[in-house]
This record gives sequence, C-alpha cells and structure tokens, in this order.
Amino acid sequence: MAEIFDGDLEYKLATRAVHAGQTPDEMSGAIMPPVYQTSTYVQQGIGRHKGFEYARTRNPTRDTLERNIAALEGCRYGHAFSSGMAATDAMLKLFAQGDHIICGQNVYGGTHRLMSQIFERLGLNFTFLDTRDLEAVASAITPATKLIHVETPTNPMMHLTDIAGAVELARSHNVLVSVDNTFATPCLQRPFEFGADIVMHSTTKYLNGHSDVIGGILLTNNKDLSERFSFIQNSAGAIPGPWDAWLTLRGTKTLSLRMKQHDESGRLIAKWLSEHPLVKQTYYPGLPSHEQHELACRQMKGFGGMISIELGDTRRAHTLAQSTKLFSLAESLGGVESLISHPATMTHAAVPKQMRESMGLTDSLVRLSVGIEDPEDLIEDLDRAFKLAK
Repeated sequence: MAEIFDGDLEYKLATRAVHAGQTPDEMSGAIMPPVYQTSTYVQQGIGRHKGFEYARTRNPTRDTLERNIAALEGCRYGHAFSSGMAATDAMLKLFAQGDHIICGQNVYGGTHRLMSQIFERLGLNFTFLDTRDLEAVASAITPATKLIHVETPTNPMMHLTDIAGAVELARSHNVLVSVDNTFATPCLQRPFEFGADIVMHSTTKYLNGHSDVIGGILLTNNKDLSERFSFIQNSAGAIPGPWDAWLTLRGTKTLSLRMKQHDESGRLIAKWLSEHPLVKQTYYPGLPSHEQHELACRQMKGFGGMISIELGDTRRAHTLAQSTKLFSLAESLGGVESLISHPATMTHAAVPKQMRESMGLTDSLVRLSVGIEDPEDLIEDLDRAFKLAK
C-alpha cells in the first residue's frame, strides 16, 4: 500500500506533479527515482527486511508512482496496475456473487465488455443506464447495490455525471461511488472533492501522455478499501513493471503543462468544428451549446482535448478518419500527438449496436484526441480531410 508522504498535499498541482511522492536517491542524489529492476530483495534475516520482500507485492519505483498520482488527485492511497482494465478488474473484485453494480451506459467499450461478458458470468449483476439522470440511478438502486460507477466526461459522447449529486444519492443508500477520471485528469476535475470513494485512471492516457506505456491506477482515501486493493493487487498480480512505472512518472511531471495545451487547443478546435457545415453536432463540454455546459463549468476546471463529432453519414465519417495526416488513425487518446478514431468499429465495437445507438453513438460519429501540436496546423489538417470527405 503506497501512502503519500506527509506534506505532499501542501503544494499546488503543478508542484505536486514534479515533486510529490519522491525524494532524491539517498545513495547517489539522483533527482529522478531509480528504476528498481528487480524481482526480489535480500532480507536481513528471517522475518527481517526493509519493507520489500517480492516485487509483485511492492517495488520502490511503483511506490513512487502511486504516491505521486495519489497526491495529484488529493487522496491518501494509490495502487498501480498493468492497465486501465486491470485496475477496473481489481475494483470489481471487491464484490461478491449476487452484488449489484450500476454503471454508466456510455463507458469505455472495454469496461462494458469486462462487466457484461466476464463478471456477469461470475455472478455480479449490472445495470447500465444514463447516469446524467440521477432519478434513473435512484430507481435502479436495490438492497444488493454496492457501487455506482461513472465516467465523466464519457467516452465518446462527452456526457457528464453530477459527481456531488451521485455521491449524495449513494450515501443515502450506503453505496460506493467510483469515478473514471481518465478524460479530465486531476488537472481539470477532482472527484474526491465531491466525495467520491474511488477514482480510477487508465494511466496509458493523459497521465503518461507519451503513448509508450500501458497502465492503470486505483485511488482512495479509505484505508479499508486501500488494504483490500493491496490484497487484490498482490494476489492477482496485475502490476506494472518498474520501467512502465518510471515512464509514467516521467509523464506526470509535465501533466499540468500538457493539459493546459490540450485544453486550449481543444476549445479552439471544438469551436471551429461546431461552425463547420459538414458537422451535424459537436460534443464538447466547453461549448455553450453542450447540454451540460453549466455542470461542466461547475465541476471542471477546464474541458480538455477530447471532442466527438456527428457527421450524419457513415461513408463521410470513414473518409474523414482516414484522410488526416497530423491526426493519426489509432485507438487510445491523451498523448502529445493528435489521434482520430471511429468508435463504433474501434473503441466501442464490443458494445451492442442497439445500446450504442440508444446513447447516440452512431456509425457516423468520429472521436478526436487533440494533442499538443500547433492548433492552427491541426485545423488545417482537418479542413483538408473535410474537403475530401465532402
């Protein structure tokens, strides 16, 4: 269990990103923590060691990453995993056969697949619904409900959930609330400040930010939950290697700077797209036209670099997605480079078509992950692709 150092929460976010959870190496003074590339540790005697026995259980590089991200989210405990899906898997292992979980219907397709095709078969029960509607969430709660899990903003429809409202509802029924904060990051949204019990990230995305690592993390202020996550982390073993942990830690140091550019460029490009004649609808919480713009302004500090657009024509969407040069056609998001994807056939192909369409995720929807390139260049790239799509 990696707990943040005393004093880490005294500093502002950009300072935490650079310094939290780490000290210069005692032996050499190295300002970056070493990569502890080891599988085991020499013990001083039977039952006597320095807090490290076996690297699946603990690794100093991983500990540093866990403390760093916990400090960024403003909580006490962090638990890193080998992927975002491994983190979600560990969270679901908190629960037992017969337990009920409410989940937003517009979550990442892999989350839906994990829940509906693996954990349902093992005896958990799930209700997928639109968590924008807290009355619907309240109606779905049963005596067996243990967790309300939300993404906000959602992938890829950019729907928001009122975190404080969801927490208030959950508290009245003794239910936990978990928030996937991957899209917003702690720079733009801080779920623990609204009372969330668990925050998760795919650290593959913005936290790492360089498209060279797969990882995930679970965060909490609850010591009991943290101890249970530690047990699952050690027992199931889906932990990141020390090099992956080090690379992610390298990424978090520049998170605050990168998110400022993602947010600035996202706002500019979303506005341009919203005025383009071939775009039927632009989904971006930063636009006044977004139906939840007021909520976004209330619970977010910025709107980020994720944008989805409805083109109203599948062939046009395919042409656009395959015609950009600076926006690379690829899965994933949150890197320094811009990406473009077609969710219906890529990130959300595992979601049943009827469910996709019910939430507005059509075959003519395109998702953009705006990188840190010059936004004027990105707009020119999209403009050229739109001319081909026309």
